[in-house]
Amino acid sequence: MSISNIRKSAFENLTLIELEGEIDARTAPQFEQAILSEIETGKYYIVVGCEKLTYISSAGLGVFMSFIEEIRELGGDIKIFGMQPELKEIVETLGFSDIYDIVDDLSMAIQSFKELSIRKV
Repeated sequence: MSISNIRKSAFENLTLIELEGEIDARTAPQFEQAILSEIETGKYYIVVGCEKLTYISSAGLGVFMSFIEEIRELGGDIKIFGMQPELKEIVETLGFSDIYDIVDDLSMAIQSFKELSIRKV
C-alpha cells in the first residue's frame, strides 16, 4: 500500500493536510510537495492529520524535518494529530515529540495554534 490520498483543506488561517495510507521513500515526495506548495503561497500554519496513516518511513519523517525550521522562521509551525499508537511510539522514541506538537485530535492542534498566536502578541 502507498499513500492513497493526501487531502488539503483550509479553515481560518490554517491548512489541514490529511494523510492516508503509507509514506515511504517512494511516496514522500508527494507529501513534501503538499507542504512546499503551502509555504510557497504564504501559508505557514499547517496541521497534519495522521488518523488514517498506517506507516511512515524515515523518508516521511524527513519531510517533517526538512520544513520545520523554515516555517518557524517565517512565524508559523507544523502540528501533528491523530497518530496511531504504534506510529506515535516510534516518533516519540526518535525525539520528534520534543520538536513538534503531536496531539490527539484536530481541536487540540487548533488550540495549540491559538496559544502560539497569543504568545506572539
